[in-house]
Amino acid sequence: MSKYDALWNYIQKNVESPIKLTFDEIGKIAGVTIDHLFLTYKKELLQYGWKVGKISMKEQTVAFEKVVD
Repeated sequence: MSKYDALWNYIQKNVESPIKLTFDEIGKIAGVTIDHLFLTYKKELLQYGWKVGKISMKEQTVAFEKVVD
């Protein structure tokens, strides 16, 4: 079980791609604040059919994209 499971489930349920979330929104959905370890955990999202796109430190946002087969 990952600390980001709630976030991955939230993203998987969305139909529109890409999804752009702020760091604060991610924290509220996941129940944990986003930190540098997010870069390690992001590979888990592939099992849900999504991937992490652009991470903007300036805007404090993360874009998530559906993986197309």
